[in-house]
Amino acid sequence: MTQQKLSINDYYSTSDLALATAISLYYPLEVMDRTNPHKAYFIFKRDKKLDQFIEAYWKDDLKVSPLVYFSQLKLIKARLYEER
Repeated sequence: MTQQKLSINDYYSTSDLALATAISLYYPLEVMDRTNPHKAYFIFKRDKKLDQFIEAYWKDDLKVSPLVYFSQLKLIKARLYEER
C-alpha cells in the first residue's frame, strides 16, 4: 500500500464565516483552527469541484435555501463558540 503525502495545497482555508458556511453545506469541515484568539480558520479538503464552488460563490452564482443556509450557520457558530 502506498502512502499519499498531503500538502497545504490539498486543503482550502478561509476565515470568512459566510463562505465557510456555504462550503460546509456540500463539503465536510475538516478542521476549525482557533489558535489565533482573534480569527478562526475553517479548513476543507480541496478538489477541483471545491475551487469551482468557491468561484461560483464569489460570482454570486450559488442558489441555496435560506433556511438551510441559516441552519448551517447556526451549527458552524455553535462549533466555533463552544468551550474548548
